[in-house]
Amino acid sequence: MQKWILCAGVALTAFLSACNNDGLDAITTVDSDFEKSLDGWSAAFSEYSSETDTASLVLRSGRTSLPPGLDTTQHAFVLQGMNGSDDMFMYLKKKVTGFVANGTYEVVFDINLGTNYPENSFGTGGSPGSSVYLKAGASGTEPSVKLVNKFYEFALDKGAQSQEGKDAIILGNVANEREDTKYALVKRSNGGKPFTVKADPQGVIWLFVGTDSGYEGLTKLYYNRITARLTELQVN
Repeated sequence: MQKWILCAGVALTAFLSACNNDGLDAITTVDSDFEKSLDGWSAAFSEYSSETDTASLVLRSGRTSLPPGLDTTQHAFVLQGMNGSDDMFMYLKKKVTGFVANGTYEVVFDINLGTNYPENSFGTGGSPGSSVYLKAGASGTEPSVKLVNKFYEFALDKGAQSQEGKDAIILGNVANEREDTKYALVKRSNGGKPFTVKADPQGVIWLFVGTDSGYEGLTKLYYNRITARLTELQVN
């Protein structure tokens, strides 16, 4: 599958269009295809005990080629983790600057995801396809992990598994839209359900995407492309 090319050779592109005499809102588009770099995205993991042997979590993240069965000449940001807590959240985050200080923006994500988990698959705690929820969010506060009572928690409000939070929306699950375990690239979007975010006083917005898992097993996913469109809202 060909990726959408917004600007040849550029993996992360921000297009800023200021308000004009026609009254159009300012729009910023962030586009990352990971072909040349991580484009400023970084990975983190939360929702597990500090007493857990981290080797048992089988954590992996970084830029890599797409797996066999897909176009292996393309690249992606891979995330992998063993969900022993029945609630692991593994995510990517990206800092974007240049927004209006304390400005309010409407956000729409489009994500291309490489996955090999069928919708109707079965596993401990739930399905590795339909019980792993893909979420996307934005905040003026940096997404981070905090230690609370020997448990690493996600510091923002992402909601729990199939529930949305103040800072995140569900784009769907990670099912491959097939009946077998072959890899497929699936598209997930909140185009019909944008949500709003407020930039911080320095005009910074943090974007994040990740999976909230109800499946007690290993999840390995390839983020092939992440696009976020932020439109400034005129608040009276």
